[in-house]
Amino acid sequence: ASVGGEQPRPGSGRRDEASHHGACDMWQKQARAVGPGADSTLTQGAGKDLSLRGQIGQHLDSGKSIGIGDPATQAEQAMANVKQLLEEAGSRLEEVCKIVIYVTHIDYRDAVYPVVGRWLRGVYPVSTGLVVSALARPEWLVEVDVTAVIPDES
Repeated sequence: ASVGGEQPRPGSGRRDEASHHGACDMWQKQARAVGPGADSTLTQGAGKDLSLRGQIGQHLDSGKSIGIGDPATQAEQAMANVKQLLEEAGSRLEEVCKIVIYVTHIDYRDAVYPVVGRWLRGVYPVSTGLVVSALARPEWLVEVDVTAVIPDES
């Protein structure tokens, strides 16, 4: 899973000028093609799809890990990051259509899911929860991966 604050990998898409954190990828059609001549445009309805890199319990500006040992606090920071990055890209939490939540221990679900649910109250995205053996750093216990829509201005 990707880490918030990183620059996009070469060929992964372009950094959106609205996001100064570099964690928000606005994928171009060419970068998402699955093969020669494939068309995998990320347009849905009247808006554009937005894929955020997985967000963890790390402050976007300082890079400081938040809530070491506390999955609920890490989920809170991850969702604050998601909200901030969506808004920088011209979207908002109400436009989330898919969420994947990764936790490093099955028992963390009880602490993490209510936090995420509070941030997404009234929003009903497709959701998946996964228990994984580890994330990119040992102190990270939770990662939230979100897909949203940037609504058309019209």
